[in-house]
Amino acid sequence: MRTMAKWLTAAALMAGILTVSGSAGPLAAVAAGGAPGRLAQSTAPAAPQQPTFRVQVDLVTTDVIVRDGNGQFVSDLRLDEFEVLEDGVPQSIVSLVLTHGGRVFNVQAPPPAPVQEGIILPAARPTNDAAGRVFLIFIDDLHLDFRLTPRTRDLMQRMLRNLIHEGDMFGIVSTGTSSISEQLTYDRQVLEASIKKVTGSGLRPEDLIKVPQSPQGPAELRYRAHVAFSTAYQLMRNLENLRNRRKAVIYISSGYDFNPFATSRLKYEAELSGYEADSTAMNPFNNPRLQGTQFLEADLVRELAELTRAANRANATFYTIDPRGLVAGPDLDQEVETAEWNEHVRETQDSLRVLAEQTGGIAVVNQNDFDRALKRIDAETSDYYVLGYYSSNPDPLKRTRRIEVKARRSGVEVWSRTSYSLRPPPAQ
Repeated sequence: MRTMAKWLTAAALMAGILTVSGSAGPLAAVAAGGAPGRLAQSTAPAAPQQPTFRVQVDLVTTDVIVRDGNGQFVSDLRLDEFEVLEDGVPQSIVSLVLTHGGRVFNVQAPPPAPVQEGIILPAARPTNDAAGRVFLIFIDDLHLDFRLTPRTRDLMQRMLRNLIHEGDMFGIVSTGTSSISEQLTYDRQVLEASIKKVTGSGLRPEDLIKVPQSPQGPAELRYRAHVAFSTAYQLMRNLENLRNRRKAVIYISSGYDFNPFATSRLKYEAELSGYEADSTAMNPFNNPRLQGTQFLEADLVRELAELTRAANRANATFYTIDPRGLVAGPDLDQEVETAEWNEHVRETQDSLRVLAEQTGGIAVVNQNDFDRALKRIDAETSDYYVLGYYSSNPDPLKRTRRIEVKARRSGVEVWSRTSYSLRPPPAQ
């Protein structure tokens, strides 16, 4: 009995201590000997604090090319002769950099960004290495037929003669078996050595027809496209660190098609399964084997859009080049219908056009005059302005913003990119 009394006394003492220290509520206060009124005063909920949002302000830059009626570059425009509109709202231009004939002239340096709450970082040291141009040669050999290897190497030799000059900085990256990864350099011998390594390893039409299928189309094809897009996306993220320079990406590829030779693929599967591929079976809404293929084009559009948004954030321009040149029809040893082949070629070329047009570049597709195209790229990357401003739109939910650049001087034509997108929010 004495032992039981000791345990009860200890339990009561512990309950009182926990109740007073935890302040569980009015009933707990009464049990501990306190007054309910006093508890209401001591445990009144604090006033809710206003949430604090931190917004990072970045300098928005865009390339601008101004030409007169004769197509000649206009190099004497002043800062007050430009006008920049973001979603129709005028912006204050804070920086202007002119590149003329490959030489860089810093007409107006940007002021420091507005002070934001958080860690104060020291000002970045200016670099003296501001001359020349920046090229990134992206070789998507996962989407280049092995037979295109000689044409691709010849194209890169032409780039050495007509595009890459002394003083230009360039890097080379491949996606497949060529295994090329060269950092930005001025050494032209690096490019000459890389040319010998380029080897196409793309899937041929018969491979695309016989490759194992998945609900998202040919599995191997989607994997290769994922490798190419993710590699290019990461390169765009890295190029964001290079400021006030025009970054030209020479994108060498045969393009993308997520649903190639659909009819031939279905017929091949029908032969393996022992049934006849009639019109009903070829309907993706009736055939469970084709469920999901009706959205393959939308998937391709979405991935291309994400890559172009990353390029616009980095102020990089895609110049896409198809080494196939002028495409007439399938090879004699390729057992594929002409109509399907033409549709596949059109889809792949359109994907390259989207990458170029959405970033302000040009698509060199369905043509054999590569020298003329390279000289045009050389001209567009030698003479241009870079305008910079701090956006006056504080709304972080407005992810995509339209840009319009005008020149107050009459008789000139202005070219610039038309939009940019904010970086996606960091993962929690």
